[in-house]
Amino acid sequence: MSNPYFVTAPDQLPDRDAVLSMSGFEFMTGILEGRIPAAPIARHMGFTLLEVKDGEVTYRGAPGFEQMNPTGTIHGGWYATILDSALACAVMTKVPKGSVYTTLELKLNIIRPIPAGQSVDCTGRTQHTGRSTGIANGTITGVDDGKLYATASTTCIIMTP
Repeated sequence: MSNPYFVTAPDQLPDRDAVLSMSGFEFMTGILEGRIPAAPIARHMGFTLLEVKDGEVTYRGAPGFEQMNPTGTIHGGWYATILDSALACAVMTKVPKGSVYTTLELKLNIIRPIPAGQSVDCTGRTQHTGRSTGIANGTITGVDDGKLYATASTTCIIMTP
């Protein structure tokens, strides 16, 4: 698993010129290798970048008490956050140098509750990446039990400032 490099203030994140100076694949590889800081939200949500391939990204996490809703189950926002990260970052691996992306739409299907402390892998895979949009699908599966916990799809907009 990667050794995440987290920052503690916004001015420690790469600036716009730094982001635009590399392809999305180079950027994501830089995060995996610890040369570029991981997304601050990943630390707070309890997941880290595990693998980066062309058109595919996997995060690993184990939601716990901090990610529970008042009924004692893992909050749906946790599922959405890790899936949004994996799917959008899969699209990012296809974004050319000089462009950026953001999520336009996210569709989530929770299949079963993730037990607190259960390690899961969340993998996003691109289905299409063009000049202005990227589409990806993904899953959350248990590391130890192999169960499918959720699926999602996204559409991202690709922009050239």
